[in-house]
Amino acid sequence: MGCLFKHPFAFILNLYGVYKSSENSYINLFLKPIQQQAYDCLWVGFIDRITFFSCQFLFACKDNIENLCLACTSLHQALEEGNMFGKRFKRRSALLKILYKLVDIGSDPLGLKLARMILALKVSGKNLLNVCKLVFKISRNEKNDSLIQNDGLLDSLLQILRFEDLQTNNEAFLYCLGAIKFISGNAVLLNELVNKGAVEILFQLMKQINNIKENDTHFSNLGHLLVQLTATLRNLVDLPLSRCQLLCSGAVSELWVMLEQRMNDKDICTNIVRIFSKLSSYNDCCAALADCSRCYVLFLALLNKHQKKQDLVVRVVFILGNLTAKNNQAREQFFKEKGSADTLISLFQTYNELDLNAKKKKHEGEENKSKQKHPSEAEDVLIKLIRVLANLSIHPSVGAVLAANHHIVALLVTVLEYKSIDDCEELVINATATINNLSYYKARNSVIEDKKLHIAELLLKLLMSSNMDGILEAVRVFGNLSQYLEICDFIIQRKVYKFMIALLDAKHQDVCFSACGVLLNLTVDKNKRAILKEEGGIKKLVDCLRDFGPTDWQLACLICKTLWNYSENITSAASGFEEEDINTLLVLLASFLDEELALDYNFDSDLRDYHKLYWETEFKPVAQKLLNRIQSHHSFLQPITITSF
Repeated sequence: MGCLFKHPFAFILNLYGVYKSSENSYINLFLKPIQQQAYDCLWVGFIDRITFFSCQFLFACKDNIENLCLACTSLHQALEEGNMFGKRFKRRSALLKILYKLVDIGSDPLGLKLARMILALKVSGKNLLNVCKLVFKISRNEKNDSLIQNDGLLDSLLQILRFEDLQTNNEAFLYCLGAIKFISGNAVLLNELVNKGAVEILFQLMKQINNIKENDTHFSNLGHLLVQLTATLRNLVDLPLSRCQLLCSGAVSELWVMLEQRMNDKDICTNIVRIFSKLSSYNDCCAALADCSRCYVLFLALLNKHQKKQDLVVRVVFILGNLTAKNNQAREQFFKEKGSADTLISLFQTYNELDLNAKKKKHEGEENKSKQKHPSEAEDVLIKLIRVLANLSIHPSVGAVLAANHHIVALLVTVLEYKSIDDCEELVINATATINNLSYYKARNSVIEDKKLHIAELLLKLLMSSNMDGILEAVRVFGNLSQYLEICDFIIQRKVYKFMIALLDAKHQDVCFSACGVLLNLTVDKNKRAILKEEGGIKKLVDCLRDFGPTDWQLACLICKTLWNYSENITSAASGFEEEDINTLLVLLASFLDEELALDYNFDSDLRDYHKLYWETEFKPVAQKLLNRIQSHHSFLQPITITSF
């Protein structure tokens, strides 16, 4: 066996720079006895003995942290090359005593190297607990992340979770998972954890814990451990690979089991819903959550049990909003669960009252005069809760039931009564959008219908605001409500129609569509058609047809229907239209009715087919009739040049 240095301890001495002078105090006091023992030893046991003596030397040199760290690295390498990690090293106990004494120095860089070495020696019991506490303490300081990243400690921590006995080492597991949780807050280390199989290891640990029944003495003791485990998973699900592993491994199912078993533990429940809230933002994960047959039962149970726990409630209603956003089956399944509507109403009342009380206090105090930049906690719950109601109301049967629910409609109206768009934009817009969805249903027992005039009054505040999103939602509600004669009269009396005509100039496709819908409903009444002559209404409709027609046949159809209603009783084109508007309209209609010109737009195949279908079935019939009517009443036709649009 060869030796790198002439002296058996030269590799350690070289690191410390003490191999230069025989007058050095360390050499005089410490080296000579070791040197003699080393020369006396057999080469067969060389690594064993040199490791032991090196450790004694380390302890003697404990004042120099940097050199200690370097020496620890060399010692670790020597132990590893000598295959003496685990419990094979016969001087293991003496070595551990030295390493634990060095821990008392209190250096984090040194502590990490010592911890890695101690864990590699496969300690158990109190020794395992103490080293896990050490790593936990060091990992709490994010400044140590770079040290952990370069020290290869993650493998050792994950091996504890994978191979050690959970029930015997319950407390050690707690500190180990706590350390991993802190480590997972670092993006680089988070990726490293995933690549080392952390998701699968945590999944197996979850399964093991979930199999422990509530009457088992270990059940309650593992609660704190699960808080750390779920907090770590919460960080892990930020990565696409982790989410994929969670779905493929069945970890989502285990989380549902844990949620049901630990319903009384608010911290565990909060961490689980944080995981689910992140997952629900992705379509495939959202579908996996909805696959659990008891997901809505469990969410409702959580909401009822922890109704005042805002941080938990806000995430549950956020998840429900995502689950019901695009899935009609999910809307129906949730609403069919016993007590679903009552739970939502109770939450609405609770947080609406909290918000009202907060507003009163704000008015009474002088310290809150500055405009609030973000929603309050109560407002945040209301925003997400109302979004759930808006999603549910898209389902025909569910929407009809909700429209007839006095409590829900009254609460939505209350929001519009005491909140302005400047107070909380998202809350007011969500409430208005939900009222719009509910106003679609014309059932006899519709509460929206009963309150329609009061709602119309409240919407005027939104129309007068400078917030285009708020204006759009208000106009959409007027679009549905203007099917009632009383609302049409309200629109005329309060000059709301002038606002609708002005909005045609907005150059905003959705706004123009909704405003045109209101004008179409007004022109059903022969006595109200003349309003289109005011404020340049006809010209603005023709401009909208020109600007948006080729890309939105629904809007083009709506414009043509409005002009068709308007022109029903005219005796000549000139009596109802300005000459310029007539000529423009004739050119536009002739162009849009030419299939080659009208459909000459770049869309993907699915959109192109839909575009063509709507053009053929909806736009073309009414546009052709309108063109024929105008031509039949137009006494003088000028030559028309058809151009492509």
